[in-house]
This record gives sequence, structure tokens and C-alpha cells, in this order.
Amino acid sequence: MLAKHDVFHAIADPTRRKMLQLLAEKEWSVTAISNQFPISRTAVSKHLRILAEAGLVYEQKVGRETRYHLNPYPLFELKQWLAFYERFWENKLAMLQHYVETNTNEKNKGEL
Repeated sequence: MLAKHDVFHAIADPTRRKMLQLLAEKEWSVTAISNQFPISRTAVSKHLRILAEAGLVYEQKVGRETRYHLNPYPLFELKQWLAFYERFWENKLAMLQHYVETNTNEKNKGEL
């Protein structure tokens, strides 16, 4: 079965990213999560549904309460995708470091 939402769509929203951070620490009920955000409980439920459809969270009934848990495994897809682009960032940072060090050395020579 295909997920209705993919990981990239699910984490695109800052509210959902914050929810994932909360759930990384412990399980939370909808009510507890709602208390952490200035949005309605309905909006929180919609965000949680998107996260669940992407496989990033799962629900567990505990008595009359539904608790949400983080499922970090779909984030590995994101990590693999980002790993490909790290080489570009590392290259740019190395070039920036070289530029700064070269210009700093040239400036220091002129001051002597």
C-alpha cells in the first residue's frame, strides 16, 4: 500500500517537525500535543494524520486515550537523500574556509 503522504511532504511543515521533536522524547496524547501549540486540537489531529500517513508516527490506544509515538525509520529515506547533497555543502564550506583564510593572511601581511 502506498502512503498517502511521503516523508518529504510530512516534514515540510514546521509544526509537524516540532511534533516529531516532541515525539522523539516520549509518547504524547493528542490533548498533550495540542497544549504545546497555538492551534486547535482539530488542526493538531490533521497534522498527526499526515505524519501517520507518511509512517512517521503511529497510534496506540491506552484506555480511552490515543497516544502517539515516533517511528524514525522513514527518516532514513530522508537521510539517504540528504547524504547525496552533503558533498556539495562540504565542498562549498571548504571553498569558503580557503577564501577566508587566504584573505585573512593577505590582510595580515599588509598590516605588518
